[in-house]
Amino acid sequence: MPDKKIAFLASETHVAETARRHLAEQYGNTPTEKADVIVALGGDGFMLQTLHGTQHLDTPVYGMNCGTVGFLMNEYHEPGLMERLDNAQEEVINPLKMRAISHDGKVTEALAINEVSLLRAGPQAAKLRISVDGRVRLDELVCDGALLSTPAGSTAYNYSAHGPILPIGADVLALTAMSAFRPRRWRGALLPSNAQVRFDVLQPSKRPVMADADSRSAGQVVSVEIEIEPNIAHRILFDPGHGLEERLIREQFV
Repeated sequence: MPDKKIAFLASETHVAETARRHLAEQYGNTPTEKADVIVALGGDGFMLQTLHGTQHLDTPVYGMNCGTVGFLMNEYHEPGLMERLDNAQEEVINPLKMRAISHDGKVTEALAINEVSLLRAGPQAAKLRISVDGRVRLDELVCDGALLSTPAGSTAYNYSAHGPILPIGADVLALTAMSAFRPRRWRGALLPSNAQVRFDVLQPSKRPVMADADSRSAGQVVSVEIEIEPNIAHRILFDPGHGLEERLIREQFV
């Protein structure tokens, strides 16, 4: 089999740019639109940026960590890259679709690979009403915020907020509260991946709330609707034995 045509993309850090230059000298550097595989050099934030920026392509993305945590990345090694790409395992992830309406009627639509989060934007706790598939499930959640996470994002913000880690094949989403005050013992919920979730902000003028989908934000929202976008599939490559499934399991024992 002829060598794969690789497009190397790097974050703006010196480490990532240096890595891109070294790898391009060894393996060549093909334009993204013509590449067989995209290699993203950076951290998880840059990996998300790359996935969003190339979602119109049916091209798998292989990340190499030049950042800090690198949960979505493989270890950085220059030798044997072609062999690693040939042996890589593929995970397919569908993003969440957010539709947020602000107090002035502005509509913000965005996609999130990790999570969609709602956060209080003032000194007082937020008050949220939560509906699932058109049915109100929680009349009032008093909290600092809440988020809906995909399995891929369950070890990110969701885990920091004490949400559950989700295996990739679980076919569920995690609904997690942040610093819930009422109901005091509410710890969130696991929902089917095809669930349609709606947050309504109660007292939005007194208790303003912002919404965020992978760093695309909407301010002073009054309602946010979230569901999986099945028409977009992100193909992510991992070295054998180090895929998302293994990483999700491993994170629960550290």
